[in-house]
Amino acid sequence: MRELRQPIAIVCHDAGGANVIQAAMRANPGLAYLPVMRGPASAIWRAAPPITDELLSLDDAMTTAGSVLTGTGWASDLEHQARVAARDKGIHSVAVIDHWVNYAERFKRAGITVLPDEMWVTDDYAQSLATAQFPSTTVRRKPNHYLDEMIRSIGPPPAKRSETHILYALEPIRYTWPGATQAGEFEALNYFADNLHRLSSALEISNNSRSSFQLRLRPHPSDATGKYDAWIAAHSDLNAQLDVVASVVEAIQWADWVVGCETMALVVALHTQRRVASTLPPSAPKCRLPHTNIVHLRDLP
Repeated sequence: MRELRQPIAIVCHDAGGANVIQAAMRANPGLAYLPVMRGPASAIWRAAPPITDELLSLDDAMTTAGSVLTGTGWASDLEHQARVAARDKGIHSVAVIDHWVNYAERFKRAGITVLPDEMWVTDDYAQSLATAQFPSTTVRRKPNHYLDEMIRSIGPPPAKRSETHILYALEPIRYTWPGATQAGEFEALNYFADNLHRLSSALEISNNSRSSFQLRLRPHPSDATGKYDAWIAAHSDLNAQLDVVASVVEAIQWADWVVGCETMALVVALHTQRRVASTLPPSAPKCRLPHTNIVHLRDLP
């Protein structure tokens, strides 16, 4: 980050980019920042502000910004607007890609694509994907300070115990799968519940009784409060509980297994030696996480 002209306008809405960028800020103290945080990014910022509690409007930040560093989230136009403003003002802009999916869509709004001057990624596979997708844009690999922080904070898995702790890390699915009758996240949840017996061997659960495992559902930061209450009530046989701990660090510390579709929480869990499974059903595209140690529920006998 030190190569960017200061002050650096930091513009984030979604949690993924905010986590990666704010960890990089903590790893690069002493730089001048202009923080523009909204939505889940604002909550992340206020939980551990690396510089200041003050958050700016985009217009105010762009008035004095020497460069612009944004996330690439889906849930808002904020980061797109920042890249548009940087282009119009001739300010160097950088976008952080924090995942391995939907690269083209991250930079398109209302059919209009606005690319940054640079893209930053945190692994070789993401760099190859981005370079192939955007051959005219500079793509640089940067350290993943967020993942490093998480590994240090979470620590090794718990000692083996009589009950298997399963954390289901939820995420919104923003498109409809063929034949789906409801949102993808619920299609995957139902597939998981209906096929838990197929995971029993991998999970080392001797039977499917609720006394042999504990299940917690952790909503995504962008999920509305109460989104999964009805599902939990309708699946009382699973004795599932909503995960209410403050941080994903605590959530993964509790878990033996972490399951979900293709959320970044699965990757964090892998790096802390938890067992990980993708619950994407056969109607969904294949899991796009480039990690070979993930168990895929739909591939199990």
